Amino acid sequence: MAAYIPPYPLRPQKALPPLALLRLARRNLLAIWPEETFSKTIFGHRLFRRGVIVVNSPETVKQTFVDGAAAYEKKSPQQRNALKPLIGDGLFISDGEIWRNRRKVVAPVTHISRLPELTEGISAGAGAHLASWKALPEGAEIDALADMAHLTAGIICATIFGRKLGTKAAETIVSAFSVYQKLINQMDVLSLIGVPDFLPRFQGFRIRAAARRIHTVLDGLIDSILADKNASETSLLRSMSQTKIGDTGTAMDHRAFRDEAAVLFMAGHETTANTLAWAWFLLSQDPETERRLHAEVDAVLGEGPAQFADFAKLPFSRAIIEETLRLYPPVPLQARTAAEDQTVGGRSVKKGDLVILNAWLLHRHKSLWDQPDTFLPDRFMPGGSGIPSRYAYVPFSIGPRVCTGAAFGLTEAVLCLATLARHVRLRLKPDWVVEPVCRLSLRPGERLPMLIEHRRAAVAAVAEDVAETLP
Repeated sequence: MAAYIPPYPLRPQKALPPLALLRLARRNLLAIWPEETFSKTIFGHRLFRRGVIVVNSPETVKQTFVDGAAAYEKKSPQQRNALKPLIGDGLFISDGEIWRNRRKVVAPVTHISRLPELTEGISAGAGAHLASWKALPEGAEIDALADMAHLTAGIICATIFGRKLGTKAAETIVSAFSVYQKLINQMDVLSLIGVPDFLPRFQGFRIRAAARRIHTVLDGLIDSILADKNASETSLLRSMSQTKIGDTGTAMDHRAFRDEAAVLFMAGHETTANTLAWAWFLLSQDPETERRLHAEVDAVLGEGPAQFADFAKLPFSRAIIEETLRLYPPVPLQARTAAEDQTVGGRSVKKGDLVILNAWLLHRHKSLWDQPDTFLPDRFMPGGSGIPSRYAYVPFSIGPRVCTGAAFGLTEAVLCLATLARHVRLRLKPDWVVEPVCRLSLRPGERLPMLIEHRRAAVAAVAEDVAETLP
């Protein structure tokens, strides 16, 4: 059977003129990149009054986002203005002293050393979700994108907030963020034509309303945690509230606390939900990969959910997630503003220029990856081709601003996929067309309708030929 090439937007044959580029970017940030850019190491041009440079090789990525990170510290105005109504000056878009102080508070929350503790919430959430799927009739239709968002929202709430998220609250978070992402302006044209960043950008009523709905849920969670002085449960958010900022000897105020809670909640549920939704879609289109996944989870897992100790025993499940992250990185574009004149890869970068790390291009670069557009989990298996460079695979960004929850997110995705795939397979709704769309994050469209099939094959029968099916 031929290897599966999943969908990607039609690539322009040549660079688009500025106005056409902006129109297309408003609809889908992935659709603006010409075929030739998947082979370049660095490129760019002036867009109105601002230079835009894309670093597109391990060397130029390392030079700007790692070695020279201090000279490109400031987040792009596009990202700041798109996310500020939702996360204020939260860690993802803050700069300078605010960013350095906040990171010291937030980073320990999902540190890799806490994975055994955090995995308990992952397993519990995956097990509860599996029970809800088992209760559905054969052939029931679900929206896998929204379904995975509900799953990961519940997990992030249980692990980070130390609270269970009610059905209504979960629905509020998931639906409000979906509305926010759909409506928010991805291209800050005002900054491109030279309007100072400190001048406020207009945000529509529906955008502000969606942000308020999310803030209401978060405020309720925060208040319940901080008011319950005798709570016996572990809350990482409570730990954050007790951590002092810098040399001030004071904790974060309520607004700062909510901003960082919003960052943790959005980053913790949205990116993993998208990755899981993409994984289900890819498996539904690649029967051989799905068969090997089933063989692995049947051999490793019992009837209950996957646990922390199972993670190391699920290399193919992990390879599927890692390949999914390569093809569909959750936040494919990371942009910085140059703080001073630079030279990168032989190209001049002026102060104020935008420098972009585009994982969508880098992960499909024709000089770095074998069959770059093809779904090949085996490249991440022992003995596979692997990652050509640590600076060529950046699903969680890289350098000082690398995602603090990268290990948590990967573990969550693997254990959830394995737990659910042990008992259920999903099939794409007939005639449904999937197209990757990127606004704040990379999604398989607005919905992903899939049909549930309950697996009835005996574990013993599958386990007998595990040695033949696993590489």
